[in-house]
Amino acid sequence: MKLDDLPTPCVVLDRRILQANLDRMAQAVSRLGVALRPHMKTAKSFDVARMALAGAPARGGITVSTLAEAEYFAGHGITDILYAVGITPRKLDQVATLNAAGASITVITDDPATASAIAAHPARPRTLIEIDCGEARGGIAADDPALTEIARRLGGCLHGVLTHAGHSYSGRSVDDMRRIAEAERLAAVTAAERLRAAGYACPVVSVGSSPTALHAASLEGATETRPGVYMFGDLFQAEIGTVPADGIAVTVLASVIGRRAAEGRILVDAGAMALSKDRSTEAAPHDFAFGLALDLLGRRGYGHSLVRRANQEHGIIDLDPATPVSGFAIGDKLRIAPNHACLTAAAHDRYFVVDGDDTVVAVWPRINGW
Repeated sequence: MKLDDLPTPCVVLDRRILQANLDRMAQAVSRLGVALRPHMKTAKSFDVARMALAGAPARGGITVSTLAEAEYFAGHGITDILYAVGITPRKLDQVATLNAAGASITVITDDPATASAIAAHPARPRTLIEIDCGEARGGIAADDPALTEIARRLGGCLHGVLTHAGHSYSGRSVDDMRRIAEAERLAAVTAAERLRAAGYACPVVSVGSSPTALHAASLEGATETRPGVYMFGDLFQAEIGTVPADGIAVTVLASVIGRRAAEGRILVDAGAMALSKDRSTEAAPHDFAFGLALDLLGRRGYGHSLVRRANQEHGIIDLDPATPVSGFAIGDKLRIAPNHACLTAAAHDRYFVVDGDDTVVAVWPRINGW
């Protein structure tokens, strides 16, 4: 089966590029001397997870962002799972059910009352205390007095600390990434040292984002890192140096459904529902609007042709001046590189897998929902 035979819109995953991205991160993490616990929030696919774990140094299980993912991966035999979103007491029964069935799910919290609920639950899951290293999302500061209070309430459920430098996406140079990576490391290690000084064991010191895992100078004191989007890459990650320009493994296959020669535009059947309306590259050195048009082989064969508008089911592509509208017929197919692979992939339930060309070699399902 060829890409030209597929219904559109759909997602194409280039396994060759995926493997190169996995290898690049595995080498970086191996140099840092910590375990790689890949975050599956982007791929949400057992087939991808199997590849990511196969080359991971000091395999450390996986990370997930939903309990639906946890159930899916546990059902496929990956049982060492970190659920890296703050737990609520009502979700503890679901975690307990999964753990009773053979999974080993670790949860996180930054809240004293939730810590008490975790310790009181019959399942008593392993728990990491979430630390804020500068993103100002979840977590408490490493020097917050609440740290030891949460540890006291968790008691034997305490398993370590976790932080995430999501603000690394604001970095624009390797020096920026290294500075943020060091702040991330220092926050987690400082929190762990405070807990140990207070008499609490802290075996896990978990850090990581794709940019910081790739560019960190040292992760001394950390035990694992949790990058995720590095597997697929996207236009934004290419802009900030997480993947090379040719390191975007996921693209959206679309069909031409209209032509506006006077305006130098074509219309395709991949709009906001297939691409997302993420505009992350707007703040990057190069703005790719809602996506960059590529040829059927995933090459930059149309110059700087961008999806300038993304309506629900229509993508409006402003063609590069060197790319004539006459070169496209209704029904022709092309591929679109996305701004944010996590959001784009989430609109689809499977990957059509290629190996650097237009031949479909596999179809890999993915898990969606919560």
